[in-house]
Amino acid sequence: MALASTLSIGDLARRTGLSVSAIRFYETRGLVRATRGSGNQRRFVRSDIRRLSFVLIAQQLGLSLAEIEAELSTLRHDQAPTAADWRAIGARMRGVLAAKITMLQRTCELLDGCIGCGCLSLDRCALYNPNDRAARAGPGPRFLLGNKAADFEDD
Repeated sequence: MALASTLSIGDLARRTGLSVSAIRFYETRGLVRATRGSGNQRRFVRSDIRRLSFVLIAQQLGLSLAEIEAELSTLRHDQAPTAADWRAIGARMRGVLAAKITMLQRTCELLDGCIGCGCLSLDRCALYNPNDRAARAGPGPRFLLGNKAADFEDD
């Protein structure tokens, strides 16, 4: 790999808007890989700009680092991702994003109802969860996970 076709970590930071320490962190997680040039300086391939840009966008969309790592692990490090590679990632992400959108919509609906009630507590709310009946369905935010108040009526 020719030195001119690679970027220093500082150049990569300038191009992506990430800090050098963030790039080092992503490198430890295997999201980008550096080679070492003369003087042991890290050198990154230009396609790492796209990989790190994907990380930034995916984080803004609410994907976890584990989800991002899983998607980027499908790409080869020794060549730039192709349009087909990105389409495949997009296709896999659609389901994850649709589930997140559904969760956000449910949260908005419940939040509106809860603000209208005034108690702001789903564990004590007489409208949504009298006597904490939702706890019978398991841990976590049961209503956000898909349960409805009607699921727990007259148990």
